[in-house]
Amino acid sequence: MSEFVTKLNIKNVKAWTGGLPVEWEAANQIRNIAGLPVVAGHIAIMPDVHLGKGATVGSVIPTKAAIIPSAVGVDIGCGMVAVKLNLTASDLPDNLSAIRAQIERDVPVGFNFHKAATKMDNRAGLKALKLNREIEKLHAGFDRLAIRSRLGRLDEGRVWRQVGTLGGGNHFIEVCLDEDQAVWLMLHSGSRNVGKTIGECAIHMARQIAQKENRHLPDRDLAWLDQGSPEFDEYVEGLNWAQNYAATNREIMLTLVITAVSKAMKREVEGVEEAVNCHHNYASLEEHLGERLWITRKGAVSARDGELGIIPGSMGARSFIVRGKGNLDSYSSCSHGAGRKMSRGAAKRKFSLDDLAVQTEGVECRKDKGVIDEIPGAYKDIDKVMEAQSDLVDVVHTLKQVLCVKG
Repeated sequence: MSEFVTKLNIKNVKAWTGGLPVEWEAANQIRNIAGLPVVAGHIAIMPDVHLGKGATVGSVIPTKAAIIPSAVGVDIGCGMVAVKLNLTASDLPDNLSAIRAQIERDVPVGFNFHKAATKMDNRAGLKALKLNREIEKLHAGFDRLAIRSRLGRLDEGRVWRQVGTLGGGNHFIEVCLDEDQAVWLMLHSGSRNVGKTIGECAIHMARQIAQKENRHLPDRDLAWLDQGSPEFDEYVEGLNWAQNYAATNREIMLTLVITAVSKAMKREVEGVEEAVNCHHNYASLEEHLGERLWITRKGAVSARDGELGIIPGSMGARSFIVRGKGNLDSYSSCSHGAGRKMSRGAAKRKFSLDDLAVQTEGVECRKDKGVIDEIPGAYKDIDKVMEAQSDLVDVVHTLKQVLCVKG
């Protein structure tokens, strides 16, 4: 348990930060969240904690009959997927640039998206059929969403052309090697623009209700929606849909990346284990503390006893496939990554292109000023993060990045 909770006199919080630093702004944000009347239990703070927009990244927030939309955030369902391939390190070419180029051709990154609505080739087998059925379910669910009447002008075509796309920021696609030199694919993405639109709409609704009901909040971003209200029902329906969209987006992208690697290597590449697909920005109704609570994981992963999850490091460090221990104090959760130790602006001011080249040595990736804010030095030490949460998860595989595609 961390000393920062005692040192800063933050009540109703349990933390797994070890000796890792916690910004004053993040601590104050945690204090504000912990004092909300809808919070139903302690806030659990993960070792990758840092200041976030709306709520603190690396926090697990239990609420009774209410959800705080800004705690979920606008990248609803953002998370990770990883799969082990039928390749070993010796199968990879010495130069990975052709593989990176093929992935970048086949998977739109940044603000780009597919030219047409995403659909898998049914001739590709049962996996493609399953993914197409998931897309069909998303279409049907989207048509029924009550919150759509509040979303204003929305480019529906873009919704379906963004299925199977990466986005920008800290989203990435990586080729990694595990402790036995087996090759893994791992990627990080969420619900794209449609999830952002639903999230922003819900945050706006919560703020309007707080103002109307004269709720005195320490931060207007901490406004909530009450269970039983029309706004709550519309948000939860949209939230669940967006979380499904995010998971399907990752599954389709993973298939596209496997195909891209096959093209580049001129051989059949496939997954040899079931992929691990987990959210780390989401809310779900769960049983904790003897009652049904809404658990919002803002930059945290579900880590129920025996459950597999993914904790990525920065693009020059290591990542981990983990198995949860079901720690009740953490609401069966763990960290979602290393966590930033400085803002993007601070990273751009502190580090140079030479620093980026040194810190990503041995990794086939962009090394231009457009990704300096994602330099490993802008993140906490992933090994210390893992040490701080040893009672939350066990490490199953340790992955080292050899190729990274950024948006």
